[in-house]
Amino acid sequence: QVQLVESGGGLVQPGGSLRLSCAYSGIIFNRNSMAMGWYRQAPGKERELVASITDARNTNYADSVKGRFTISRDNFSLTVYLQMNSLKPEDTAVYYCRGYGYGMDYWGKGTLVTVSS
Repeated sequence: QVQLVESGGGLVQPGGSLRLSCAYSGIIFNRNSMAMGWYRQAPGKERELVASITDARNTNYADSVKGRFTISRDNFSLTVYLQMNSLKPEDTAVYYCRGYGYGMDYWGKGTLVTVSS
């Protein structure tokens, strides 16, 4: 059974930091070859890409998070991270992890990040 489990969300003040983790399991083939991404969905808005990373560790970021967020992956522990710094209230959303490529497309259930004073 494939599972992507996000953790690390919570309440943080503006200007603060959080690190999200996504542990994936149950994928037998190409698990370290698929791309991984973090997406978010704010209330009343569509889900959007935040950051992605390929198996070659090429990264891509939404303009709104460039310079503040960093995506990374650890193929030994099968975990993807999203380091979020200088958080803003507009970063408030449910953050989802996605693993895709090679005919695969898996999503986690999300973790809530709230940026508020």
